[in-house]
Amino acid sequence: MLAEPITPKGRRTQQRILTAARTVLALTGYVTMRMSDVAQEAGLSLGALYRYFDNKEDIFDNLIGNTHEDLYQASKGGGLDFAAHPYEALYASNRGYLELYFENRDVLRVLMEVMTVDTRFRDIWWEMRQRHIRRFMAAITRHHNYCGLSEQEALRRCEAICSMVEMSAYAWFAQGKKNDVPPTLDEATRIVTDIWFAAFFEQSLESSRPEAGDRRAADNAG
Repeated sequence: MLAEPITPKGRRTQQRILTAARTVLALTGYVTMRMSDVAQEAGLSLGALYRYFDNKEDIFDNLIGNTHEDLYQASKGGGLDFAAHPYEALYASNRGYLELYFENRDVLRVLMEVMTVDTRFRDIWWEMRQRHIRRFMAAITRHHNYCGLSEQEALRRCEAICSMVEMSAYAWFAQGKKNDVPPTLDEATRIVTDIWFAAFFEQSLESSRPEAGDRRAADNAG
């Protein structure tokens, strides 16, 4: 990528190009996307476009890097106490991830295409996947001592579930038009959180969900 623009106008133009590229990618996919298509969508000359990006690989590298960082930040769980309230913390983390995935579903759908033709983007995807796994493993180690599992078993479960969440999001949202009735964000979050929780914690899901506690309080009050 060329040098980062130093003026507000340059940064606005760069962002306009990235927005235009997202539109073109959603329509044409990565393989057939042309720089001239992006320039036309952005309302720029081809020469002006090349002052900001060297090629379409450069553009997508910027797009997916920003998206993956946003996904990582959104899935932090909102500061909830994972030690005391693991279900709620997992729910918040999954909700943040799935919301951002839904908002960026066009770019993430294209990533699956690009990974088959460019190993650089496969490496970017792999490192982001590993980053999520490392964060969860650090949390489960620190707060729950692997939940009675061996470190290797906990790692394998974490790897499997991270893959499940990502591919579920891809199937539900990035390929949403193929679903007759795609799940809502609430439904999707509950499903993947239940699976996360069941894989690591022995408590009953029904007694651990926040709404179950609300029901118990109402029953006791009655």
